[in-house]
Amino acid sequence: METQQRGFSLIELMVVVSIIMTLSAIAAPNLLRSKMAATEASAVGSLRALNTAAITYSTIYGGYPRALSDLGPATAATSTSADLIDSVLSSGTKTGYVFTYSKGATDLNSNVLTYSISAQPISPGVTGERFFFTDQSGIIRSNTDSPASPSSAPLG
Repeated sequence: METQQRGFSLIELMVVVSIIMTLSAIAAPNLLRSKMAATEASAVGSLRALNTAAITYSTIYGGYPRALSDLGPATAATSTSADLIDSVLSSGTKTGYVFTYSKGATDLNSNVLTYSISAQPISPGVTGERFFFTDQSGIIRSNTDSPASPSSAPLG
């Protein structure tokens, strides 16, 4: 009497599982790197949007905003809620980065003359590797070791 086997043997299943595990071990780091690159690109885009919004604000109100929230949405645009950026970005946190706005010197009419914005990853090495900095010059600078500053290398 002959018996017919149906299905896979244990060894065949183990070979397939080991191949799948090897492929996922190779693909996982690439996936994490690409996700980190995407969050960094989003942070740079957000800094560009913030620079544009600050220049627009300055054109309309005579000085740069006093806080990041001044650029945020409102039912009617005013100097304390200019509706130039979305509510997510005006909260200071977006796509794995924290944005910190600092106003600089003011003139005799209390108009803000300078500002700086830093962006740092929420979890360095996970949500991003680079720290970013920009100011009223519009140049975005980055650093990988510590928070970026005016002396950090500009993005190329």
